[in-house]
Amino acid sequence: MQATYRVKVITVAGLLMTGILMSGCGKKTTAGPPPSGPPEVGVVEVKPQRVTLTTELSGRTSPHLIAEVRPQVGGIIQKRLFTEGSDVKAGQVLYQIDPASYRAAFASAKATQARAEANLIPARLKAERFRDLVKINAVSQQDYDDAYASLKQAEADVAATKAAVETAQINLAYTRVTAPISGRIGRSTVTDGALVTASQTAALATIQQLSSMYVDVTQSSAELLRLKQNLASGLVKNNGASQARVKLVLEDGSAYPLPGTLKFSEVTVDQSTGSITLRAIFPNPKQTLLPGMFVRAILEEGESPQAILIPQRGVTRDPAGNAMVLLVGDGEKVVSRTIKVARTVDDNWLVSNGLAAGDRVILDGVQKARPGTTVKAVPFGSKPTTAPATAAQPATAKK
Repeated sequence: MQATYRVKVITVAGLLMTGILMSGCGKKTTAGPPPSGPPEVGVVEVKPQRVTLTTELSGRTSPHLIAEVRPQVGGIIQKRLFTEGSDVKAGQVLYQIDPASYRAAFASAKATQARAEANLIPARLKAERFRDLVKINAVSQQDYDDAYASLKQAEADVAATKAAVETAQINLAYTRVTAPISGRIGRSTVTDGALVTASQTAALATIQQLSSMYVDVTQSSAELLRLKQNLASGLVKNNGASQARVKLVLEDGSAYPLPGTLKFSEVTVDQSTGSITLRAIFPNPKQTLLPGMFVRAILEEGESPQAILIPQRGVTRDPAGNAMVLLVGDGEKVVSRTIKVARTVDDNWLVSNGLAAGDRVILDGVQKARPGTTVKAVPFGSKPTTAPATAAQPATAKK
């Protein structure tokens, strides 16, 4: 009976093995995954380069020259002699004030001068005669002194009347209100027949010279101190702030084609804003710039001959706020390093300390890179290398 039981067990085991072998017939065999290597990271090699450092500041335009036209004598405006919004030349007549009273005053002054000059002739002759007679005691010394004093008084009267004539002539000329500068004149605040007074508060019109334009911008005192520190440390070199070139961006975002130059900066910090005013001048031959326009000025602060720039995506911060980067060091191992950054340049950080030429900074695959781990460094932006897929071969079942 035991022999029969053994035969049954062997038979069942044989059937199971046969079923397993038969079930495996016609199935494909799959290749196991290839052994994984070190993770790839995209790196950029540090290469010092010459970089021009700029600062973008907002400001407004103002005319190179501006003059408010005011009358220097009072009277009635007879006629306006210019077209509003046109270009005028220096000395061009803009308004004509009624000159009748000033012409009469000028004639009266000339008549007074003629009378004084006529009185001068006998006074001079008398003084000359008495000068000779007093020598021979023909007249007293007192008579000569009186004659000499009368001569001097007559000469003074002539001088006074000459000044009065000149004043009357000037006032008569002031009835023709002329342009003090060349430029474009705006609207007139008075019309024909209006009464104006000498040196009145309200201007008759305003002339602005637009061939050159000022651009006034403000820079914080903290930024100015930072620039001075960079100049002192040698990070930035400048050939002279007074000759710094300035570029302009208009309100619509377009670039102004002509460069300008920085003229001066204020020596006092505005206590309310903590800023300093900078003034640049731009040529404006086509009068593209108009007074009061909002613009953005790009100032060249200087050059950094050996600047180290790192894309911002490669810089992180530790809990203390210090800038950090991950490098591929010796043995292709990841190293963490603390650096100092001075400022941003486009989408890069300008590194002032912590990196040297030849260092490889990890930009891509940072999540796979841990300090001390071994990685495979590839140039940033290159396509990752992948192991070729092994073609699956069907297994042939043997019958």
